[in-house]
Amino acid sequence: MGSVRKASAWLGLVDDSDDERYYDDEYAEGPEPGDSWVTNPRVRVADEAAQEQGTRIATVTPDGFRDARGIGELFREGVPVIVNLTAMEPSDAKRVVDFAAGLTFGLRGSIERVANRVFLLTPADYKVVNGEPVGRANGGFFNQS
Repeated sequence: MGSVRKASAWLGLVDDSDDERYYDDEYAEGPEPGDSWVTNPRVRVADEAAQEQGTRIATVTPDGFRDARGIGELFREGVPVIVNLTAMEPSDAKRVVDFAAGLTFGLRGSIERVANRVFLLTPADYKVVNGEPVGRANGGFFNQS
């Protein structure tokens, strides 16, 4: 049983009795065959040429739980990830959210729901600021009462 499989079983993301052959074939350990997951059309990284931290944001629209690995690899590199789960079945979407919550907890990041079934995963050194204008918070200019 691979280390990814063991970790997933420990987190309760997969059942220990699931078919190991399927999972191990999908996520075989060893050298990666390049960054083929980045070329997946469901994963877009803003400004591929920018390699400095703080200059990239990834948008991922997974089809199933197997796409969670790409989310984890991007986040582990320090890239904020927007995860759009609107095209997924509810049971798979829940698994991806559970995975993302564990990922952000383990790497001291944060997860925030930005819309129905859309989540923002931010690494520990990022701060998400509320887009509410300062004047509106205090009643400000547009308060006509």
